[in-house]
Amino acid sequence: MNTATASRYAAEYPTIASALPGQTLPWLKALRAEALIAFSAHGFPSPREEEWRYTNVSGIEKKLFAPSVDLTGSDVDADWLKSYRLEDAWVLVLVNGHFSAELSVLDGLPEAVSVMSMADALAKQPDKVEKYLGAAADQSEHSFIAFNTAWFTDGLFVHVPAKLVLDKPIQLLHIVTGSDAMATTRNIIIADEMAEAKVIETYVGIDNAYLTSAVTEVFVGQNADVTLYKMQSESDKAYHFGGSYIKQARDARFTHHNFAFGGLLARSDIHADLDHASECELNGLYLGVKRQHIDNHTRINHLKPYAISRELYKGVLDDRARGVFQGRVIVAIDAQKTDSQMNNRNLLLSDDAEADTKPQLEIYADDVKCGHGVTVGQLDEKSIFYLQSRCVDEETARNMLTFAFANEMVDKIKIRSLHDKVLEQVLARFPQEGVNKEWL
Repeated sequence: MNTATASRYAAEYPTIASALPGQTLPWLKALRAEALIAFSAHGFPSPREEEWRYTNVSGIEKKLFAPSVDLTGSDVDADWLKSYRLEDAWVLVLVNGHFSAELSVLDGLPEAVSVMSMADALAKQPDKVEKYLGAAADQSEHSFIAFNTAWFTDGLFVHVPAKLVLDKPIQLLHIVTGSDAMATTRNIIIADEMAEAKVIETYVGIDNAYLTSAVTEVFVGQNADVTLYKMQSESDKAYHFGGSYIKQARDARFTHHNFAFGGLLARSDIHADLDHASECELNGLYLGVKRQHIDNHTRINHLKPYAISRELYKGVLDDRARGVFQGRVIVAIDAQKTDSQMNNRNLLLSDDAEADTKPQLEIYADDVKCGHGVTVGQLDEKSIFYLQSRCVDEETARNMLTFAFANEMVDKIKIRSLHDKVLEQVLARFPQEGVNKEWL
């Protein structure tokens, strides 16, 4: 652990504490104070910790990132913003960790649905926020969660009441424009009994070095259905920590699609707790180039019987990029009739690329069906030769095969506009001559 860096952040904390939302709420002040003590004691996570053994965050420790005080978003280029905003969604825009009403679009949102910034939720619905904040993300798990709890400046609060089905997705668009800036946000998503919602988290930034720390807590009620998409396409100098922590009630359904393309160092945690007969599906695609380090850490807790989980993560790594996948499925002693499958597949495009994969099954019940599979390999030379024999040059052949490997995950996206945005990212890495995205 490196407590020196933590001490530097703790020393700066009093200068920004009064500007953080909810500081008039005794319970939140106490929660932040507890988180600050926990972070100060442990510092940022170390590779000596088992859950971080493949990821060294020393690059973050060398800098002192500062929260932004600009609440206007006035320096955001309108055309650049438009390229990331989804037209068929309600959009909440956060700039440098602060909600921007001027850049957001919420026209036509049903009155029964609560969608607002975290700052507004703490002012208007503090009792409801108190019930959920920290209920899914345990800050004792690792110090990034404690860091987020102490420093979060804003975020998104969504509450979909029982039996209501949203006909459009909600996009949370995170933008970072500052150099050496810190964007620390906290999101809460609640879907009551039999409700349905789709939420899209998009993380982008100007070409600067900065730190994004975002924690999302999701609560899926009985027989409710929530789909959460995440597209991380940040600056190639940026550091990113994003955690999604989910609690599912009986018969609840949760699906997560995680697309990691950007950042110098990016870590995503997705942890889900499953109740009786609930269903969880986790999908992911990570593309690494140059010296990128992309870490995906998943955990599915089967707590009750008859739950089903499916997980498929794919990675494509080139140059000196490093990809990490740590997937863990835990089946509790009472979780009989569990059905769980986990797979991780990695494609290495250079001899210097590296994939570290660690699937884990912890099974304490005796009547279950569980399995996992892992592959790490390179492109099939016979397939490349076959395409070359059909008058396709070698580079195009390699791009075609790599694109086909990655596109399986893109095809799982059910929102057309998001599908096209993600497809653009994949095609930028692996160009396909003559491809029209409308055909895919």
